[in-house]
Amino acid sequence: MAVVKNPALAAFCAFLAPELVLAQVLVRRLAVGFDLCHVSDRATAPESLRAVVVSELRALANHTTGGEFRPIKAAPNLRAGWRCVAANEAELESALSQLYPGVVADWFAAQQPAPPVSHYRDFTARQTGMYRITTMLTDAQAGQMIRACCDARFCLKRRLWTVDGLAPDAAASKSLLPCLEPCAILMEFARKAVRIEQEENKPTLTLGPSEVASLLASLETALAHPPAGQREADLSAADNPRRLQLLREKLQGFAPVAPTTAQE
Repeated sequence: MAVVKNPALAAFCAFLAPELVLAQVLVRRLAVGFDLCHVSDRATAPESLRAVVVSELRALANHTTGGEFRPIKAAPNLRAGWRCVAANEAELESALSQLYPGVVADWFAAQQPAPPVSHYRDFTARQTGMYRITTMLTDAQAGQMIRACCDARFCLKRRLWTVDGLAPDAAASKSLLPCLEPCAILMEFARKAVRIEQEENKPTLTLGPSEVASLLASLETALAHPPAGQREADLSAADNPRRLQLLREKLQGFAPVAPTTAQE
């Protein structure tokens, strides 16, 4: 039986040599096969890391070090302290798919002259049922929501899709993982953002620049130190990190501008 060549995998492996950082995974080419570990373990002696086989990587990627479920596999909270050896290119693709589902095919698609990207308006226009209301956000509101949901705090995928007024992610700002269309978490967050905009009896506050600065600093502290056991995908929680980031996005427009120093 003739062996069918996988052009995506062949292109990826050619791009890899001799090593590649893929989000939080370091892939190094061996004399035979490939070595994978967490990028933070680059300088750790291989024998000090827990040896895992390819089939164990999916379970490893499902939970954080603290045991919380990882609904977004591209989130920057992949556990460290492990090492996996893939015997060949096929095992490498399988290993990477356990950690970042579909990554080789998506990476290859993103290299094409016209990547198969589904932008926010096109994607939401196809929605029915409870997600139909995601079309109701204005471009400005959608931009705020997308920046909050896709912030590098929460996802390392480089967003190639967009909405008017919002540029795609710069290559250096995220990772080599491409994002070709809105994900399920983004759509649920968009639905929540619409409901927030529809809330009645919104209070009107008059805040001074220093008060806005204090609120922004408080939000930054809360985002940097999330409570233990917080469920990332529980968007109904008032202290959900994506909701805090969205509030931060909205407040940024009122942030005081630092005074410029006059030139003598």
